[in-house]
Amino acid sequence: MLDIRYIRENPDRVQQAARDKGYDVSISELLELDEERRELQQQVDALRERRNVIAASMKGGRPEQASIDEGKQIKIELSEREGYLGNADASFMKLLHQIPNITFDDVPIGDEEDSVEVKRVGEQNMGAKDHVDFATARGWLDFERGAKVAGAKFYYLKGDLALLENAITQYALEFVIKNNFTFITVPHLVNQRTLTGTGFAPRSSDQSDEYAIDGEDLSLIATAEIPLTGMHADEIIDEKDLPLMYAALSPCYRREAGAAGKHTRGLFRVHQFNKLEMYAFTTAENSKLMHDTILSIEEALWQSLGIPYHVINIASGDLGAPAAKKFDIEYWSPVDEAYRELTSCSNCTDFQTRNLNIRVRRSDGRVEMLHSLNGTAVSLARSLVAVIEHYQNDDGTLRVPDVLQPYLGGRTIL
Repeated sequence: MLDIRYIRENPDRVQQAARDKGYDVSISELLELDEERRELQQQVDALRERRNVIAASMKGGRPEQASIDEGKQIKIELSEREGYLGNADASFMKLLHQIPNITFDDVPIGDEEDSVEVKRVGEQNMGAKDHVDFATARGWLDFERGAKVAGAKFYYLKGDLALLENAITQYALEFVIKNNFTFITVPHLVNQRTLTGTGFAPRSSDQSDEYAIDGEDLSLIATAEIPLTGMHADEIIDEKDLPLMYAALSPCYRREAGAAGKHTRGLFRVHQFNKLEMYAFTTAENSKLMHDTILSIEEALWQSLGIPYHVINIASGDLGAPAAKKFDIEYWSPVDEAYRELTSCSNCTDFQTRNLNIRVRRSDGRVEMLHSLNGTAVSLARSLVAVIEHYQNDDGTLRVPDVLQPYLGGRTIL
């Protein structure tokens, strides 16, 4: 969430930033609630102070009836005011959590089509067999049986395609570890505080992407970013220990609400997939450098796999609530003859860390909010799509990218 002090000082900018991201929130309403709760807090503090004075005056002797009567009246008034304050605080926090992060000045304003290409790598080749048709013909991919056991957009990977997914996973994991990320396993269920604190706020009530467990304060994770953020909730990290750089491999579960009209064919948009996520905590002055570092690792990984791509600076209306800026890597699809999203890389500044109270203790003793960043190393389902589209042969076989051959027993053809 944003610092309320910043919102008080910059209400117009915060309102415009929310509007640019497509969030329907009222900053004036928030500030009215803020003023109300501050006034109530002053009243509660004054009543508590008077209560303590009266209590002190009653010690050591027989209290006067007037003091007893005043004490009773203060107790009634205090209980009433504390109730009002609790309600005001709850309303205030609910609205505060709906306000998205401020975007950086170099973020394009607009919707998805307004995102700006910043780099292009590789050739735009044309003509390839669709990955679903290719993999199904080889007996590698089964959506029909996936639907039988779990519903639409679930699937089985079999044989060489499952082995290829494992090869990409192992290669990518070693790649990010060599770039100083610490491998971590994470819980696949998180509580509501962690989910909300990470900032996964839908633009509208019908766009929630998480699978919640009925009767439990738990939801399945949509990305390892969520438990990685929550891992250091309510902690103060010494500056000398920064940056903290983690890599987590996990399944991701997504309802994909609000995905209508987007590219949804086959493995490209499913309800469950595996993903290797990079995550970092840094100081405020180093977060932009870390953002560039994570992006450069993503690029180097996909260059090594020989997949053509471009990098885009995502427009404000396509940013999630936590991100101040996001780069996407989109691979060139010879099937669609268009670029399709492969990875993302976000700088969330202190938005998530403020929610979850994750701070840094500077060398001079000052305590401040940390910044958090995340980036996809590989989203395995989409990675398989990209490899199939770019490495297929006319005879129905699949060439193995050079860097993956050691993870498939030296095989060059599948």
